[in-house]
Amino acid sequence: MQYRVDPRSGNQLSVLSFGCMRFPRRVAPIDRTQTEKLILKAIERGINYFDTAYSYPESEAILGEILHKNAVRSKVFVATKLPHQKCKTTEDFDLLFNEQLRRLQTDYVDYYLIHNLSEVSAWQRLCELGIEAWITQKKLEGQIRQIGFSFHGMQPAFLELLDVYDWEFCQIQYNYQDANYQAGRAGLEKAHSLGMPVIVMEPLLGGKLATGLPKETKRLFQAVEKDRSPASWAFRWLWDQPEVTTVLSGMNSDEQLDDNLATAEEAAPGMLSEREAAVFEPVIASLSGSGDIPCTGCNYCMPCPNKVNIPGCFSAYNASRSLGFVTAMPMYITSIGANHPEKNYSGSNCIRCGACEKKCPQHIKIMDSLEVTTKRLEPFWFGALLWGVRKFSS
Repeated sequence: MQYRVDPRSGNQLSVLSFGCMRFPRRVAPIDRTQTEKLILKAIERGINYFDTAYSYPESEAILGEILHKNAVRSKVFVATKLPHQKCKTTEDFDLLFNEQLRRLQTDYVDYYLIHNLSEVSAWQRLCELGIEAWITQKKLEGQIRQIGFSFHGMQPAFLELLDVYDWEFCQIQYNYQDANYQAGRAGLEKAHSLGMPVIVMEPLLGGKLATGLPKETKRLFQAVEKDRSPASWAFRWLWDQPEVTTVLSGMNSDEQLDDNLATAEEAAPGMLSEREAAVFEPVIASLSGSGDIPCTGCNYCMPCPNKVNIPGCFSAYNASRSLGFVTAMPMYITSIGANHPEKNYSGSNCIRCGACEKKCPQHIKIMDSLEVTTKRLEPFWFGALLWGVRKFSS
């Protein structure tokens, strides 16, 4: 296992981390026996960062049970997340945090994140509830070792959030298909420049970059190295970048764990040869059909006068064409603020004022493209889906 240093704490973090949202399941319940085997094998092979969250069903409790039962809590760094939308009063911070400690069977959290903090206004709301003083107290007591946030919003908001508090780490979605989506490369570089370790999530886009690649895309990779898995290519692209501290993977089988471990043992900045690095351009092009919207995520079109998340809408639309609706719909829901009942940044909010088209360096017909996006990603059942997401998030 290779390790990279968290410059804020000095911790040595394994380049491959264990994402605990996708534990193996027997139909619905998590398979505790298989999960325990995977976690213990991961620890034995050097993985020392485990990421869970309050809102992942059963995840915190099962992780805590396994670590406690096998007396390995002190060998790993545990990361979990505060569901800030549930915090309506100052007392809710302790109520939720204490429940997480109980589930995890621990008296401290190594890496604590504000879950899905995607706008400065959301942080300001938490500040009004006294979260800064609460964090300070928890750190003094040793119950929170490092404080950070996970992000699923637009790049300008991420860059702003980096400056509103002395964060000790952050977690972003980042992969070769989504290099300009959400925080993107610019966000990664800024966080790194501030001395923050960056935790990368969704390196495989929920598995699509491992098992969902078209045949022509696989052939491009195989022409360079025939025996390397698509997942290995995705991880190598990430670990080639020194700004990436560790990469989360939701491994739920021995085969996935073994494949990822084999790649992690070779992980190093600059690990890609010129030929290997060059293959990603045609690979990305092969994942982008001719009907894609040619948005680069530059955000010059923003802000929209009517608050439409234009780049987020287009990114989700393109994902729906190349990777399917199962991947694209969660992207769209997040991009349009569907988990915030008071917000709506969807493509259907476009009032065709044309302000965006005057600023687009790609000369995209944005208004027409938003109409196409809305027709594809807001089918007749979308209203019911939106209601369910907002009810669950409230």
